[in-house]
Amino acid sequence: MLSTIHPIVKLAVCIAWLLAAMLVFDARFQLACILLPALALAILGPVSPLRLLVLSVPFALFGLGFLTTSLLFHRESDFALHVAREAAFASPAFSAGMTLFLRALACGAISMVFALTTDPDGMVRALMATFGLPPRIGYSLFAVMQLVPDLASEAQQMRLARAMKSGRPPRRIPGPFELFGLIVPLLAFAIRRAGRTAVAMEARGLSPDGPRTLMNAPRFRRRDWAFGLLAMGALATLMLLALRFPAP
Repeated sequence: MLSTIHPIVKLAVCIAWLLAAMLVFDARFQLACILLPALALAILGPVSPLRLLVLSVPFALFGLGFLTTSLLFHRESDFALHVAREAAFASPAFSAGMTLFLRALACGAISMVFALTTDPDGMVRALMATFGLPPRIGYSLFAVMQLVPDLASEAQQMRLARAMKSGRPPRRIPGPFELFGLIVPLLAFAIRRAGRTAVAMEARGLSPDGPRTLMNAPRFRRRDWAFGLLAMGALATLMLLALRFPAP
């Protein structure tokens, strides 16, 4: 169901939730900003919980950096004293670091709501239809979205060809020297492909001036506004609760 929501409405809701997660420094609010998007993805996505956990690993590592920095390098940290007293979890530095850790996870969960349920093609069409995104930029983005998968396939073919030439099986993860050697051939492939795309667009009459018909652009529907109002209402309620009942 989330994938059918208008991309502009979903983008506005996610930006509002991200700003709130960055402004409200409350661990309970951050925890709610993790659980609600995760539940929305699991129920309305649908995205499997295992996939959510795997995708959350980079954000968890990022948050652990905040937690470690707060514990070890905070100017007023009394973590060492609390460790000595066997009460490390009651340390203010630990509380602040845990809130930052949860904030990183919350930003990741909110970002995943948009990234996992939004069609990039529909997003570009919505930007062109709603905000008047220039066709030059819009069609360039379309070309990039088609080029990236071909670029990965071309890189894999180059790796296989080089492995066959050297008489050894290709490595599962390419090394830095192998990656460096792929830069020039891939750049040449991208330039050649861009030139062909430009010629094809010009042959089809695409020019910067003149009227243009935009097909299959997402339209605003009642359920889009209902989703936006519900999400913003939930966010306002959580912020009021966090301000009304601050953490002790």
